[in-house]
Amino acid sequence: MMEARSRLLTITREFFLSRGYLETDTPALAPSLIPESCLEVFATEYVHPIEGRTPLYLIPSPEIWMKKIIAETGRSVFQLCKSWRNAESRSRIHSPEFTMLEYYGVGLSSADNIRLTEELFSALKTESTPSQALPPFRVMTMKEAWAEFAHADLDALQSAEAMRDACRQRDLLVSPATSWEDAFNIIFLSLVEPNLPQDRPLVLNEYPAGIECLAKDIPGTMYKERWELYVSGIEIANCFTEMANPSAVRAYFASQSMKKKDALVPHNVDTEYADVFEHFPPCSGVAVGFDRLLMILTGKKDIADVQYFPFAGIAKADSHRKSLQNLNFPQ
Repeated sequence: MMEARSRLLTITREFFLSRGYLETDTPALAPSLIPESCLEVFATEYVHPIEGRTPLYLIPSPEIWMKKIIAETGRSVFQLCKSWRNAESRSRIHSPEFTMLEYYGVGLSSADNIRLTEELFSALKTESTPSQALPPFRVMTMKEAWAEFAHADLDALQSAEAMRDACRQRDLLVSPATSWEDAFNIIFLSLVEPNLPQDRPLVLNEYPAGIECLAKDIPGTMYKERWELYVSGIEIANCFTEMANPSAVRAYFASQSMKKKDALVPHNVDTEYADVFEHFPPCSGVAVGFDRLLMILTGKKDIADVQYFPFAGIAKADSHRKSLQNLNFPQ
């Protein structure tokens, strides 16, 4: 598996370098982050011998650094790096530390990145890759998926009350205070996602604008240029056409910061991040959980099977606690 992982990492680098992408190598620590209410982060600090302590955070994604490089250089970029997300379950598809592949194509749209990602899958396939992980991808809009699996017209569910009623009609519990996004997720996770086709990779396209993100709006609709890629029912990748609107980015930061006021791990917010988009080129980016991708391509069932040292920090801490428990301290 170490050889397979090494080979696929090399192929991934060659794939993007041969297409003119610049490989970036950005910091793992950041003094401030993008506020994202859907995730928690790891906090640490730099202890200066004279100036005291400065809070720092392990990046949940290299996005915050990579977009600054795009704005400065106008180049298409990619990166393979470790990322960290706190307060998530440890399971066959989750790890607090994981490898992220991110690639941003200047001049590309989210539709262009579907084709590019298909090419990447073709380049990475192995003899053990199951047929359901091979391209071509099936493309289905979120509206189509809701019509088929939830028997609902998503266009008609634009208000929070309408979405809550849709939950109640399907015997899914909601409170009168449940937000539109939370009610959406209740139906999506209960009825739509579990029933998505698994015979080949599926691009679930055109996410509703009611789910906050920094993706470009599709004019005249309630949807955004965003897709997620599922393979064998597992979410592998997330893609946007970048919004690149400074005022919209500031509004997103304000909204997400409010939602994160009760975060388990509070963090500083990069208040100057929106300035990056004052002169940002048309661009679309994809974030891929590389361990999940490796798991799928090599026919494994658990990301621990494709990591060098799965849950290394936690495993060592658990081992240390157990060794202490086994010691015979004098009473």
